[in-house]
Amino acid sequence: MNIRIITSGKRKRAVARAVLTDGDGKITINGKDHKTLQNFDMLKIEEPIRIAEHVLGKKNFNVAINVRSGGEKGQIEAARLALARAILEFSKSKELEKEYQNYDWSLLIADVRRKEAYKPGDSKARRKRQKSFR
Repeated sequence: MNIRIITSGKRKRAVARAVLTDGDGKITINGKDHKTLQNFDMLKIEEPIRIAEHVLGKKNFNVAINVRSGGEKGQIEAARLALARAILEFSKSKELEKEYQNYDWSLLIADVRRKEAYKPGDSKARRKRQKSFR
């Protein structure tokens, strides 16, 4: 049986698309192995995988993640969200969903916060300049 699951995740301007297929546990991000990432980024990507291994057991799938736009950390967060959603859709496990929610809500729910627009006549989004009439 050939399984193919496609999910997506967003964070700030970054958009990630994860394609989960049958395999031996290989995870690639933009064509590179996830183990080549910086240490904290690699650990962030491995969080949903380790939780799934704890709940489900052995991983028998490959995931190819393509990320576009945004900054480096936003791309990692988007990829993490897409990966967690793909694993959850693959397993269809309510127990895994509960574990993800208990660990970190952002594993399943996109963070919709965006940068606030600058206001007219000012160089910042919020606080105005002080005036002194002396």
